[in-house]
Amino acid sequence: MKRRTFIVLLGGATAWPLRLSAQRAERLHRVGILAAGPPVSREHPLNVFKRRLSDLGWQDGRNLAIEYRSADGRGVHFAELATELSRLNVDVIVALGTPAALAAKEAVRGKIPIVVSVGDVIGSGLVTNLARPSGNITGVSDLTAELRAKRLEILKATVSGLSQVVVLWNATNPGAMLTWKQTETAGNALGLQIHSVSIRSPEKLEQLITNAAPSTIRPGAALLIVQDPLTLTYRDRIVQSVAKTGLPAIYGFREFVEVGGLMSYAAQVANIYRTLAESVDKILKGAAPADLPVQQPTKFELVINLKTARALRLEIPPTLLAHADEVIE
Repeated sequence: MKRRTFIVLLGGATAWPLRLSAQRAERLHRVGILAAGPPVSREHPLNVFKRRLSDLGWQDGRNLAIEYRSADGRGVHFAELATELSRLNVDVIVALGTPAALAAKEAVRGKIPIVVSVGDVIGSGLVTNLARPSGNITGVSDLTAELRAKRLEILKATVSGLSQVVVLWNATNPGAMLTWKQTETAGNALGLQIHSVSIRSPEKLEQLITNAAPSTIRPGAALLIVQDPLTLTYRDRIVQSVAKTGLPAIYGFREFVEVGGLMSYAAQVANIYRTLAESVDKILKGAAPADLPVQQPTKFELVINLKTARALRLEIPPTLLAHADEVIE
């Protein structure tokens, strides 16, 4: 063996333990996630969140540990779970939904950065300014009055003679109240009668949805399901119950349509979770939440389930199909 080659090999062998030692010494960062329900499927958006963090260099078990806490659809558990994450001294908390975000804010009291995904980040009192949050909270806010009106316009274009829309929303979610009000205002502007059906727990979902379609409602009726962590967690039960009413419905997230709902119009959930991951990445690398503007979605999608439309004997207008981002056959 040539002397130069031997020296190179020897030098490399000496470096290996040093590199391994440096890897072992790499700090483990902890990210707490506070959600209404567990990630129930492989397709859950949380996996998008994890993949984006991985792309940014955060490997689960090497330099990252995720502490997931689920309220199992019961908002009363959020305060306890948020306090638990705070005691674990996580580096950042990701709060999914307004109730989770408010509980996290109360539990950490400014001591731990919080990244949120909520509807109305200002109206809920989480931040005072989108561009400069100024506290320990940043994230994504997708609330727009135009979005509520657009869903009703899609329903009106789909359901011939539409005159009434029953809105199902989670009354325990402070952010959902504004969504309901905006939907009511938009519906009245379109000449529609808007009825409220509020839920407070998963136990009576089926009964509430069944009662939302009494015999007194004329044929020109439809349902609008307001998306939030609770309704998303129990989307299978909701979609199955809606099917029994025989009424067309529009939902806030495509996940409802993927399990049999008629159609959805919303911001792309995958993009929201990627944005959450990018905010977490910046905070773990030293950025202050106050310096990270609250993001608002720029991509929206219309998803239509033609199989469900056929079951309802509903003819989807060709112009609406042409504008759909995805049609499920």
